[in-house]
Amino acid sequence: MLNIILCGAPGSGKGTQSELLVEKYGLQHLSTGDVLRAEIRSGSELGKEIDEIISQGNLVPDHKMIHIIEKYLDSLTSSCKGVIFDGFPRTVQQAESLTMMLRRRGMKAVMLDLFVEEDEVFKRLLERGKISGRADDNFATIRQRIKIYHEVTKPVCIYYLQRRNYFLINGNYAIEDTFAQIDTILSLVKPVIETE
Repeated sequence: MLNIILCGAPGSGKGTQSELLVEKYGLQHLSTGDVLRAEIRSGSELGKEIDEIISQGNLVPDHKMIHIIEKYLDSLTSSCKGVIFDGFPRTVQQAESLTMMLRRRGMKAVMLDLFVEEDEVFKRLLERGKISGRADDNFATIRQRIKIYHEVTKPVCIYYLQRRNYFLINGNYAIEDTFAQIDTILSLVKPVIETE
């Protein structure tokens, strides 16, 4: 299986690149936001707990997120070609847990880190806000989201770099040029990952 952890600051193009990866490689796109919303809709006890946490503006604790991801991995069929993890792991503890979860299933993942200059991130998100009307695409919120990304999520990149399954992608280019970089890297690492 080809498992990809897609990392990058808000506005770096993770959603767009995920769509291209799904189209070319037939991978499943795991958006943690979608999974959390599905758990809430299910009406389970866990879903009710998550709903309460999120409605108060808090992040779902690591142990609950790990439980949800484990449940998701257990639901994968044998025909699954791999997973794009989008929004997970967000902390080093989550990264360690994901490594163990995948290892127990005889799988591995690589991290693709989309790097985009901060000025470009602001420009993209402010533009998206004008088009989509998303409330979180305003200057103050974008600055806070980028700050949290650097403080909390960036150490996860170091975790994967130390394990030699980290690849930096220059996301400042056009969509197709960024994807060409990803495609080149995957053509080299895919045979290794799938045989381990």
